Amino acid sequence: MKTITPPPPQQGRTALVTGARRGIGFSIAERLHKDGANVVLLDIDPAETQAAAMKLGSEEGRVMALAADVSDRQAVDEAVRQIMARFGGIDILVNNAGISPKHDGKSATVASMDAEEWQRVISINLTGTFFCSQACLASMKSRKWGRIINMSSQAGRTASTIAGAHYAASKAGILAFSRALAAETGPDGITVNCIAPGRIITPMAAEAGEEANAQYLKRIPVNRLGQPRDISSTVSFLASDDAGFITGATIDVNGGAFMS
Repeated sequence: MKTITPPPPQQGRTALVTGARRGIGFSIAERLHKDGANVVLLDIDPAETQAAAMKLGSEEGRVMALAADVSDRQAVDEAVRQIMARFGGIDILVNNAGISPKHDGKSATVASMDAEEWQRVISINLTGTFFCSQACLASMKSRKWGRIINMSSQAGRTASTIAGAHYAASKAGILAFSRALAAETGPDGITVNCIAPGRIITPMAAEAGEEANAQYLKRIPVNRLGQPRDISSTVSFLASDDAGFITGATIDVNGGAFMS
């Protein structure tokens, strides 16, 4: 008897992943590509973003690399225009782009933080999530189907000893923004959910230094730091048809370091 292989779960759909050139973002792009989606990697550095796209096999025609600053509204709108021209629509948006500035391995305190750094973090992490979500809504509404997955953080859920106040505020803001958007777009067939990662081994996490990560490990019941694939597999589920009754939710992926 001939075995019929089912098509990949996201075949024919298009996913936009921001902050996709490395770390968690690249892992997400890689997983959604494996799931059959057309994948657009969007990040600030043109050369690195293109190199990341090539790792996925851009010759297949299912991969696109775009360079844009998510805090620049015009740049976001232009990127979405190019995606629409190439693939005809956007079905899945993963708002992963974010920054967490460090100074000698440590975040600035509220007392020492300058206004420019505060504004830059809020602009990229929170306002960028708003700009990208808003820009993709028309396409999703026209299809009566969509998945928006926003990257928050354990720092947005509880006190953090590593992340600065600007980062924590931006990630807490993403939680509230996502709930509001979920309530607004549910009737249109669009779900909006958050993932709140704990300590994941990424280039950003490495900036805090080995000692900080070792201290963090002591607070994780499963006794390991997270891997990017722990996040990308969660994205894969939330982006699927199986997650259609989940919206306005936050999934904590932190090995038990924080339990809500």
